[in-house]
Amino acid sequence: MADLIGILGVTHNPLMWSSLRDGVPDDLDKVAANFERFRSLISDMSPDVIVLVASDHFHMLMTSNMPAFMIGKAPMMRAGFPNEARQFGISRSQVAGDPDLAAHLLGGRDLAHGIDFAFSDEPWLDHSFLVPLLMLTPGLDVPVVPIFSNCNAPPIPTATRFAELGSHLRTAISSAAGERRVLLIGSGHLAHELGGPRQFLGDSPDPDFDRRAVAWMADGNLEEAVEQARFARLTLAGNESYQFLNFITCLAASES
Repeated sequence: MADLIGILGVTHNPLMWSSLRDGVPDDLDKVAANFERFRSLISDMSPDVIVLVASDHFHMLMTSNMPAFMIGKAPMMRAGFPNEARQFGISRSQVAGDPDLAAHLLGGRDLAHGIDFAFSDEPWLDHSFLVPLLMLTPGLDVPVVPIFSNCNAPPIPTATRFAELGSHLRTAISSAAGERRVLLIGSGHLAHELGGPRQFLGDSPDPDFDRRAVAWMADGNLEEAVEQARFARLTLAGNESYQFLNFITCLAASES
């Protein structure tokens, strides 16, 4: 039986990664310290596999075929795209997978009840997966089951659906065969503006949303988080704030 040993939520901002490559700027010292704390925590937990929920940026999921949720179930996966290497210095890599656990999370011969997953035997991970892995497991030495979520191309799944995904992952992990120590990571953002008028203003585009969102997580207030993380409210917080929904999956998975 597998054991869910920990749940983390982290950002995947590629500009953060590029800024931290050659030392720690003063304004990112707390960010670097928190990632160091998480790295130490993961080292102590010694996970056998990471289930990583992240939002592909039109590399694997495109408007020609846009599922709500997709699981990658290859034994070895490509990670990093040429444009990410050029723009952010994110080297292209190889990441090991766990096809058996991925197939179990899918539901086996039948799709998991209530979650209509797509799947890929040839997943390719972009920075939303690779940046957290490089920050938390720099050796890329822990196998990964990637779960791609559509947080970029409306209509996107509701917060309720992301919560249902978290509940499913908790139940499915606990019933997986074999002795695996499983770490669940959500990769996303708080309020975030990309390419809009509130980008690079030196502060969050919506500090009030950020304060509330952190409180939901700290208090374990899933009901309020789901109610407030509606499409219209997330849009007001910033045009890329939808990736906060991956954290709701983690919050739901943390409920016993």
